[in-house]
Amino acid sequence: MGVSDRQSAPREVDRARTPGRPLNKPPAGLYASRSAAEGPRGNGRRPPVDARVGLRELARDGRLAAVVAAAGQPERQAFTAAAYDVVWPIVFSRITRRIEQRRGHRGCAAGIDQLADECLDRFHDDVEAVVEDLLTHARQPILNLEAWITGRLNAATVDGHRRRRGMRGALQRPRLPGWLTECLGNDRWLTALATRMLVWVGVSNTAGSEVWPLESWAQERAAHTGDWSSDPGAVAADVETVLAAMRRHPMWYESYVERPLGRKQAPVAAQPVRDGAGDCAMPLALGDPHARVESEMRRLAAAAVDAIDRRRGRGQETQAIVVEVIRAVFGGTFTGTLDRAPHEVADPLGGVTGALADPETVNRIVATVREITDEHQG
Repeated sequence: MGVSDRQSAPREVDRARTPGRPLNKPPAGLYASRSAAEGPRGNGRRPPVDARVGLRELARDGRLAAVVAAAGQPERQAFTAAAYDVVWPIVFSRITRRIEQRRGHRGCAAGIDQLADECLDRFHDDVEAVVEDLLTHARQPILNLEAWITGRLNAATVDGHRRRRGMRGALQRPRLPGWLTECLGNDRWLTALATRMLVWVGVSNTAGSEVWPLESWAQERAAHTGDWSSDPGAVAADVETVLAAMRRHPMWYESYVERPLGRKQAPVAAQPVRDGAGDCAMPLALGDPHARVESEMRRLAAAAVDAIDRRRGRGQETQAIVVEVIRAVFGGTFTGTLDRAPHEVADPLGGVTGALADPETVNRIVATVREITDEHQG
C-alpha cells in the first residue's frame, strides 16, 4: 500500500529542541487541529486554563456547541486545542491501535511515537474528525465527556472519511453502477477489484512509484479466483480490463476516477531511483531542456560578437579574427548539457566549430558578423 515503515516527526515539535524525546512522542499540546494551526498550538503553548476547564463545564451544561459556534477565532482555537487533549488518547486506543493490529503494523500499534508516516496521517485525520464532531454536536448535557466521545467515534470518523473523499472528488460511498457491473460480466473478482479501485482513488495513500497497490491486490485476487499464482502482473492486466470498462462512460470516469486519482500526492524517492544496471532516474526539469541549450548558445554568440567588435575596433582584419574568436569562444566547456549523461545528446558546439572548415560557411559567418557589429557601431 506504499506505507513507509519509518517513524515520522511530529507535526509541531521542533526535534532540535527536544533531542531526548522519541519521535512522535505526545507532549503537552502536540496534537492540534489544522484549522487551529495559527492558534495557541501553533507556538507550542497549551491553551488557556479556562478553555480546558470550560470545555468540560460547557459540555456538562449542554452549551458547548452553541458557545463554540458563536466564539471568535482565538476562542475557537483555544477550545479546539483543549478538545484535542481529550480526544487523541481515545482515538488511538479505540481506533488507531486496533486498525494497526489488523493491518499487521505491530510497531505502529505500540504507541503514537511509533506510528509510520501514513499511519500518523490517518490518526491525525481521525482525531480531527472527532474533535469537529464534539464541537459541533455537543448540544445536550454531557456528564461523562470521554464516554460520550467513545460512543460517537465510529460515526464521527466515518463521516470525516466521507467528507475527505468528497473534497477529493471521489465517491463518498463507493458502489458500482449497474452499467459497470454488466460491462464486467458480473465477474466476482473484477467487480470487487473495481470497488477497490474506487476506494483507492479517494484516499491519500500512495503505492510507492506505482499508481495502484498491485501487490496487495494480488493476494485478494488469489482469494477470489483460487489462482494462487496471482502476481502483480496478473492484477495489472485486470486493472486495465476494469479501466477499459469504466472509460465507456467518459464523464463518469473523469469525475470519479481520473480527477481524484490525479489529486494524490506524487511519491518522492528517498534515494536515487535506478532500474537495474541502467542510469539513475533524473529529476524532472522545470523547463524545456532545449531552452537551456538555446540560452547558452545565445550567451556564447553574444560573447563572440563582443570580442570580434573590440578587435575590429583595433583595426584587425575581420576574416581572420572571426575564425579565431569562434574557435576560442565555442571551443570551451558547454554548460547547457551538463545535467545529462555523456553521449545522450548531440554536441551543439561541434557543428559550430566544425563549420569553420568550410570556406563558404566562414564567408557567411563573416558577413553576418559585419552586419551585427556595424549595427552596434551605428
